[in-house]
Amino acid sequence: MQNFDYMTPTRLIFGENAIEKLHDVMTAFGKRVLLTYGGGSIKKIGLYDRVKEILTDFEITELPGIQPNPKYDPSVLEGVRLCKENDIEVILSVGGGSVLDCSKAIAAGAKYDGDPWDLITYKVKAQAALPIVDILTLAATGSEYDCGGVISRTETNDKIGYVDPLLFPAVSFLDPRYTFSVSKKQTAAGCADAMNHTIEQYFCEDSTLLNDGFCESMLRSLMFNTRKCLADPEDYTARAEMMLCCTYGCNGILSLGNSDSGWPCHAIEHALSAYYDITHGEGLAIITPRWMLHILSDRTIDRFVKYGVNVFGLDPTLPKQEIAEKAINETYFFFESIGIPMHLHKLGIGPERIDEMAHHIAVNEGLENAYVPLTEEDIKKILTDSL
Repeated sequence: MQNFDYMTPTRLIFGENAIEKLHDVMTAFGKRVLLTYGGGSIKKIGLYDRVKEILTDFEITELPGIQPNPKYDPSVLEGVRLCKENDIEVILSVGGGSVLDCSKAIAAGAKYDGDPWDLITYKVKAQAALPIVDILTLAATGSEYDCGGVISRTETNDKIGYVDPLLFPAVSFLDPRYTFSVSKKQTAAGCADAMNHTIEQYFCEDSTLLNDGFCESMLRSLMFNTRKCLADPEDYTARAEMMLCCTYGCNGILSLGNSDSGWPCHAIEHALSAYYDITHGEGLAIITPRWMLHILSDRTIDRFVKYGVNVFGLDPTLPKQEIAEKAINETYFFFESIGIPMHLHKLGIGPERIDEMAHHIAVNEGLENAYVPLTEEDIKKILTDSL
């Protein structure tokens, strides 16, 4: 077991009508609020009006229109400007993980006098950040319970994971009812995102029975409850368990003491969505089984056997190679069964920029240190196999 230094300071307020505590929570941080949100879904479900009603005595500045794969320009830069001009005291993020990721970058940038990109690229360490409260409307990224986010800079085809302990949300409100209206496409993509968070932590060199059990039950729960959510979008129990799975997926609790895996599938997918702005979870679902097949070897086969037996219930008496290959196929077929297009060409991605992306990933993502080291040629092969 590896050494670790772990902290999760975020307060989770979970369940039906959790938002009723919003006024008291926000009061503790101040009255001048930056309200961040996306394309307007929070207005369709009545959440926007409810937030404004609860916070009638607050000074609210709004930053709408934050996109999936949130953009440094305009969203982060505009948010930082609004915070500084309005002397914002607290950010309230209402929406999915993209809104919250963007809000985290804004929170740090608002307390920095230079270019916020310096913080996102780790040229400068943030010394302070605004507090963040969030109301989650999409189960997927786990950003509500971690200190990281992913920001895209379109002009350079960069999509960078930005992590800083100052960026844990202070409080996250999780009401599963706000996910009832999430489309089948986004429900499936959210499941794939959370499953991949778990898989990235599971496939590592050094793990424990405890963490393996966490990961295996997470994967089984996500698959079971996603199917239920797709069959009945207003199944509260299924939505609730799926939401909590996603919340646990990315804050490190699944892998305390494990060795790091390098998160290779995320590294590869970040380039795909930076270059083509595709849905993150769909990109991960396409890449993951191809990565699995690429790294299957005598060294990794026992891990795949355990994964196949404990997650998919495969017969442990079968030959190892057969179990491993079946486990990879089951992963692929599950994603396909929930409606994810399992080829990049179905998302409009062809072979034209494969070499360029593979080089970008190899240079910028450090995958020579992954669970199974990946060279530029390895990355190119995985991308090509995913077409």
